Amino acid sequence: MRRRLLFVALAGCFVGIGDGEFSLSMPAWAEAARSVPPAILLAEVFRPDIDPAQYWVSEKYDGVRAIWDGRELRFRSGRRVPAPAWFVAGLPREPLDGELWLGRGRFDELSGIVRKAQPSDAEWRRVRYMIFELPDGAGSFTERIERLRTIIAGSGMPWLHLVEQFRIADRQALAKKMDDVVRAGGEGLMLHRAAAPYVTGRSDDLLKLKPWRDAEATVIGHEPGEGRLAGVVGALRLKTAEGKEFRLGSGLSDALRRNPPAIGASVTYRYQELTKDGVPRFPRYWRMHEEF
Repeated sequence: MRRRLLFVALAGCFVGIGDGEFSLSMPAWAEAARSVPPAILLAEVFRPDIDPAQYWVSEKYDGVRAIWDGRELRFRSGRRVPAPAWFVAGLPREPLDGELWLGRGRFDELSGIVRKAQPSDAEWRRVRYMIFELPDGAGSFTERIERLRTIIAGSGMPWLHLVEQFRIADRQALAKKMDDVVRAGGEGLMLHRAAAPYVTGRSDDLLKLKPWRDAEATVIGHEPGEGRLAGVVGALRLKTAEGKEFRLGSGLSDALRRNPPAIGASVTYRYQELTKDGVPRFPRYWRMHEEF
């Protein structure tokens, strides 16, 4: 008998109907639709003319942003975080915005943990979910902090934490606090306007303050090393999204020089400022750029 097969699009799925069989699968476009980046608040860069006394201040964590919508935990990209079931089972019904975090200077280790399709319970036991915002929460940020304090205290989850928020009197005190955090291995500070309602998109309601700038660029070449570095990579040739090309040799470990990022890979670098030609001044390799 000639085999018959009919495909019908139904509720975002393809249903295959043939002789004695039935199958259900999710098409690529439907799966992509589930990964739409959520609307979240994004930070602007702190400017010297801003009065920090109008803001709550917290440490800027070197983690992976994760948004809980009350049902699923997702990366900033919209993709689901492959966390163990127990990690999310006790999360509250209220939405949460925060960072998955291991500790200062441990981003690469964290990245390896949260990217695994099959999560390791032992590894995830060391991950903390640091909460700094209540998406769509009513009232000012000050009022949302208090609501978050109640939610987290009532959760009974030892890996769920409220990011410590504190007030700063003036710019001098802010600079001292940032110096203290950076010396201790931190990345910098975040400032959230105390009176701000919940908004999404890039806004002065949320500011970041770091002692350096960072950006991403694509590896377009490897330059051979000389002298002590003979036989390994001496520098990476990079190209920014704006088309600016430059050489980056600082910050590369011996392991990276032996096994450098592949051509076409994206890396994150730190720099002090841009030249008049738009090229980063004193760039230094930071880490591989991870898409979450």
